[in-house]
Amino acid sequence: MKFIADFHIHSKYSRATSRQMDIPNIARWAKIKGIDLMAAPDWTHPKWLEELKRDLKPLDNGLFECNKTKFILVTELSSIYKKGDKVRKIHNLIFAPNFQIVDQINAKLGKDFNLKSDGRPILGLDAKNLLEIILTISKDCLIVPAHAWTPWFSLFGSHSGFDSIKECFEEYSKYIYAIETGLSSDPAMNWRLSALDKITLISNSDAHSPSKLGREANIFNCQLSYKSIINAIKNNKLVKTIEFFPEEGKYHFDGHRACNICLSPEEAKKYKNICPKCGKPLTIGVMHRIDDLADRKNHEGLVPFKRLIPFQEIISEALKVGVNTKAVNQEYEKLIKKFKTEFNILLNVKIEDLEKTIAPLIALGIKRVRQGKVHIEPGYDGEYGRISIFGSRDEKFDKQRSLF
Repeated sequence: MKFIADFHIHSKYSRATSRQMDIPNIARWAKIKGIDLMAAPDWTHPKWLEELKRDLKPLDNGLFECNKTKFILVTELSSIYKKGDKVRKIHNLIFAPNFQIVDQINAKLGKDFNLKSDGRPILGLDAKNLLEIILTISKDCLIVPAHAWTPWFSLFGSHSGFDSIKECFEEYSKYIYAIETGLSSDPAMNWRLSALDKITLISNSDAHSPSKLGREANIFNCQLSYKSIINAIKNNKLVKTIEFFPEEGKYHFDGHRACNICLSPEEAKKYKNICPKCGKPLTIGVMHRIDDLADRKNHEGLVPFKRLIPFQEIISEALKVGVNTKAVNQEYEKLIKKFKTEFNILLNVKIEDLEKTIAPLIALGIKRVRQGKVHIEPGYDGEYGRISIFGSRDEKFDKQRSLF
């Protein structure tokens, strides 16, 4: 069966995360978005684990359920440690088949590290040793390096990462079957590295609030069970991934936020990666890092992808009001009620059917996003990119249609 999955989110027990990120709310918003399978995250946190065990009904296939939304046990762990000549900061996603395995992992890690500190705890543990511990407890677990290109906390990060999977995980690199591309990169960028040809590229929202669920996601066509999903990931059998426009990610280009400096990799290299205003080092973004490690210009991967912009952002620009305003929420709720889910609107409903029932500029926005006809000022140094779908000519068109 075909289904959409988002494997990376956080609970209300993680830093800078909405208090609404509990299982019932996540299940409710998954239905609104059109996501069939959600991560049950942060299961290393003792209090949150109690809520997971209370709110999730175990199924007989390694998955769980709450209010008809399916869940899979996936958490993120942060490893900060010294290796070679610098401090490494690597985030990894851990897939687990059941709570018994989760309890064993927590018991092992809890001996040396404070799992109560945060939903995504920091471990002073080499990523390779973490992988060894997890697989020793259960071969059914899976580790996936999270947001693999983020400058500060990732496998390939410019400030704290490595130049290859093998350099990080050494003899255990054979157990790395996938990486998460992150919001600031897309599959096409990753395909430029031949070293990733046998690695599955997955995409997830890393959501800290319910409305952000599914801003990146994965489409599968397999049995909805833990074993089938893990096998599909290991063997690169995804149908498609749903992506941010990578320019919108907050680490796509190089820059220095304090000086409002955003530079392409070519421009940054001209300045020797130094801020031209203050003379401090630039934060080297994802595109620059991929340019440094890539061994080819372009390449076609096995799994296609589709770039989207969240529906609320499209409505926001069409109405010329903020994303979190009452006007946007009312329009969003009205259209979700009519067309069932956000993904159905963004991916499936015919444009002519949308044009019959919704504001012309919103329909035009969806059409433009599907065609990839958007303008984005790239994100840099922690600042999200700025999307522009419409221009002055579109505003004139909208006024004329409204008058008619």
